[in-house]
Amino acid sequence: MTSPDSRLRGPAIALALSLLLAACASPPPATPPADTVPLQWQASLPHGGSTAALADWWQRFDDPLLPQLVAQAQLRNPTLAQAAARITQARASARIAGAALSPQLNANAGVQRSSTQLPPTPGQQTAGSATLDASWEIDLFGYNRQNRAAAEARAAGADAQWHNARVSLAAEVANAYVGLRACEAALAVYQQDAKSAGQTSDLTARLVQAGFQAPANGALARATAAEASNRVLAQQAECDVLVKQIAALVVEPEPSLRSQLAAAQARLPQPQGFEVPAVPAQVLAQRPDVAAAERELAAASADVGAAQADRLPRLSLTGSIGRAAVRAGGNTFNGDTWSFGPGLLAPLIDGGRRSAAVEAAQARYEEAVAGWRAQVLAAAREVEEALVRLQAAQQREEDARRASAGYAEFLAAAQTQFQVGTGSLLDLEQARRNALVADASLVQVRRERVAAWLALYKAVGGGWQPVLATANTTREVN
Repeated sequence: MTSPDSRLRGPAIALALSLLLAACASPPPATPPADTVPLQWQASLPHGGSTAALADWWQRFDDPLLPQLVAQAQLRNPTLAQAAARITQARASARIAGAALSPQLNANAGVQRSSTQLPPTPGQQTAGSATLDASWEIDLFGYNRQNRAAAEARAAGADAQWHNARVSLAAEVANAYVGLRACEAALAVYQQDAKSAGQTSDLTARLVQAGFQAPANGALARATAAEASNRVLAQQAECDVLVKQIAALVVEPEPSLRSQLAAAQARLPQPQGFEVPAVPAQVLAQRPDVAAAERELAAASADVGAAQADRLPRLSLTGSIGRAAVRAGGNTFNGDTWSFGPGLLAPLIDGGRRSAAVEAAQARYEEAVAGWRAQVLAAAREVEEALVRLQAAQQREEDARRASAGYAEFLAAAQTQFQVGTGSLLDLEQARRNALVADASLVQVRRERVAAWLALYKAVGGGWQPVLATANTTREVN
């Protein structure tokens, strides 16, 4: 006779083996390597201007239209609607994956009419049944839990990508707006130059007629005026293109947008500074694209666990309860039905499919680690580059201002000398070109300084904080 101990020994051994296999199914750690983040910034941190919280940075510009355009783009631009739809898809996928952990209950009902001429009950008969079928897979080795974890991580990643799209869109709108104001400022410089060249051309034509200037000088003056007019037309076209770009970004009819833009024409908005922490990790933690890469890393880790668990046995419980009725030959037969029992699925031979799935999942995990490393390195590089450009632009602006003022003073003297006949037209035109280049360079440097602040804003994550991340597309704009 078999003893009770011997009867229990087999299940106990099977349970121990199952626990051992479950331990083998654990996914690799999803913690990224810490040596990727630099210990400190190599570029100097900005110290000029007042420091401000990054979250309300747009409101601290001295141009009220810019934050309005940024907010309008956040509400209307279709790229954010696409990102929000991806969040909804990812969250639905997470719910689908989580549903596999819960018991499933289905109701079935049917009626069937049939006819037979075979004994013992020839004739027509009607059969009907109604049942409730229940099933539940006991997630012994975490296959369904790992799938749910992967889906939830990807849902969090989709939310982070939504915020990344927000930051990118805000920076794109601001860059286009600053570009337009710089274009208008350059256009004003070119228009003033064209006006001056036209006046010189008219004066030279009168002097040529009077015999005080050579005809060649008249041709030079006309050519200079035509060249200046050509610059005005080309610059005006560039400004019109930027207006259309802004209209597309903020989804605003162009006539309405032009009426809003008319108020501060040719005036570059000036931002106030914000603090950049000395520890890079604090800054990179604000970047939603880095957070999205971390979530993808966690999802890939869970995928490895799911693939490993898929190689192990799967236990499920099924049950059914119902009632059936059969009517045949004028008689009706009724009865209740029920069933219950466990089921065990143990993969034995699959041609190496599950083993290959584990290898593929592990390779995707390693790819995610490499992707996270690349994202962090790119983020650190972008901050460093923005800091360098910001510092350089701030240092260059004062020199550009002095150069513009000096050349303007020299041009005024050259014009006076030409008008009284003590200066040559060639000297005047050289002074005009120098003044034009200096004025255009000053506008460009001012634009580069504001653009460097915008690049730094984007590089540090635009004030995004993971604890505030939700899928609400009407939230406050940072």
